[in-house]
Amino acid sequence: MPLTAAEKLILAHLVEGEMEPGAEIGLRIDQTLTQDATGTLVMLELEAMDLERVQTEVSVQYVDHNLLQEDHKNPEDHLFLYSACQRFGLWFSRPGNGVSHPVHQERFGKPGKTLLGSDSHTCAAGALGMLAMGAGGIEVAMAMAGHPFYVKMPKVFGVKLTGTLPDWVSAKDVILEMLRRHGVKGGVGKIIEYYGPGLACLSAMDRHVIANMGAELGATATVFPSDDAVRMFLRSQGREADWVSLSADARAHYSQEDEIDLSRLEPLIAKPSSPGNVVPVRELAGKKVYQCYIGSSANPGYRDFAVAAEMVKERMVREWVSFDVNPSSRQILENLTRDGHLAALIRAGARIHQAGCNGCIGMGQAPAVKKISLRTVPRNFPGRSGTREDAVYLVSPETAAASALTGVITDPRTLDMPYPRVAEPEHPVLNLAMLTPPPPLEEAREMALEKGKNIISLPEFEPLPEELELPVVLKLGDDISTDEILPAGARVLPFRSNIPEISAFLFEGVDYQYVRRAREVREEGGHIIVAGHNYGQGSSREHAAIAPRYLGLRLVVAQSFARIHWQNLVSFGVLPLTFAEEADYERLVLGDRLAADDLHAQLRAGHDVVLKEKGKNRDVKTEHQLSTRQVDILLEGGLIQWAREQKMAVAPG
Repeated sequence: MPLTAAEKLILAHLVEGEMEPGAEIGLRIDQTLTQDATGTLVMLELEAMDLERVQTEVSVQYVDHNLLQEDHKNPEDHLFLYSACQRFGLWFSRPGNGVSHPVHQERFGKPGKTLLGSDSHTCAAGALGMLAMGAGGIEVAMAMAGHPFYVKMPKVFGVKLTGTLPDWVSAKDVILEMLRRHGVKGGVGKIIEYYGPGLACLSAMDRHVIANMGAELGATATVFPSDDAVRMFLRSQGREADWVSLSADARAHYSQEDEIDLSRLEPLIAKPSSPGNVVPVRELAGKKVYQCYIGSSANPGYRDFAVAAEMVKERMVREWVSFDVNPSSRQILENLTRDGHLAALIRAGARIHQAGCNGCIGMGQAPAVKKISLRTVPRNFPGRSGTREDAVYLVSPETAAASALTGVITDPRTLDMPYPRVAEPEHPVLNLAMLTPPPPLEEAREMALEKGKNIISLPEFEPLPEELELPVVLKLGDDISTDEILPAGARVLPFRSNIPEISAFLFEGVDYQYVRRAREVREEGGHIIVAGHNYGQGSSREHAAIAPRYLGLRLVVAQSFARIHWQNLVSFGVLPLTFAEEADYERLVLGDRLAADDLHAQLRAGHDVVLKEKGKNRDVKTEHQLSTRQVDILLEGGLIQWAREQKMAVAPG
């Protein structure tokens, strides 16, 4: 049977299950990626598992999110991560080496391989013909220990690209067009696979831009073929030997199809506060801007900075505009310096920051309240920038640079200048000095974990009870992101290794009374959260599941869930249920009490779970989409406890 490229990748790594859409499958994982905002918990989870050494082909720990060192917490966490890499056998990318996704593509990505990362934008590696997926840290830890990664078999959504990008339109506009058409839920339960003659005008790093923001579509992964563009990229990185060909069969079937004529695209912009709120730039032209930001994992390529540099060369950005440049890797920064582009940016008034995530995750470069900030980042969820009342728009580097020059939102096609044609350098300077390889196993066994005082062992959680009666302490609407559940930024992320401390920030921008209400009922058995559609979209951070669980969360009843957060809830013993009838969601209010009888039996019997609305003599009909394995995990209290029981069950004697 003809196969898509995505199906070929899955089939080559399938260890459990059948390739039937919606069925749970287990996949062998070749590579893993962790970053410092999530990696500290992963390392604590490896410690809790008594792991001797990672079992993957390659595992890499990046330090890219928490680079600000305002006190002891971040630098001590960096030392802990380095010691854990030495102990467990990971590569270590030092602070300042760059954002995980482009650095991984430069140094480790291989066509035909699987990659699992504790960051939702891990899907960027699909640019190289990899099956790359984001997941919660605990699932990445399990993969590092040699266990399969379990996911529901996605449908494959084929997008045919034709034509050639016109001047002033680039890869960011391609993914914004996808979001304009399909919204932030358009990729849920799907792998987005791009193919067609239009690929010829997209470099490997252009494809990275598109694959990266597949996360904003809610997709499980994005897959591009591994073709000559990928081969050229790997050759430029001194790794042509890693190239293999990968493409869909001629008559492969896609469960859904779309076609984009690249030649008909125009500059696009996502308005606050959703990546799916997309319109043409020309519709907003003339609005005054106060910040223009270039960089992040969503626009990490050499050309993304070099095009902007050529646009502002021998010019000056407007005096009220903060023109922020965030290099995505030290290697790209070195090449921009060699080729004169960095000097052009500096001369034009750019503020050059260190290579890392920085303002994308709210670590510096926060904008003024309600002042327009144009950013090449992947997300503009409310408050993610570090300013609660922000006004962040998502744009291409061309639109950001044009607007920095004029001081207002500007369609770059209206500039009186030729389009600067810049490609990735054929012979870049390669920079491997900031990557530390793992030591031999004999040395690793002698390594001790270096824990600062802010690193607290993971809390232990009790199993899901057979019967419960709990209050609803929070009711939410649609599209609540993990940034809204637990903010990132310089105030919060330094506590990423301290669950008791970080839990104090939960839902602070949505309902600051949540923490107080949750604490009041924690000793009485816990509480329930009710939510609308797409609950938990965005970042993969498992803190958004484990911190509410620490405060007593036992059930989330929502109209629908984002994939990664749904799995994170299961991994930490929180039962995710979906409403069978929308009227029940509409009716429930704060303070309502829901009860479940024979909960274990209901979960094992099928997919229906009936909750009783106490005091109102009404049933709330819900459903779960859990596999038998996931039910077992919940009943044990979470994935770590389940893994321990599994290990004990097969232990000799």
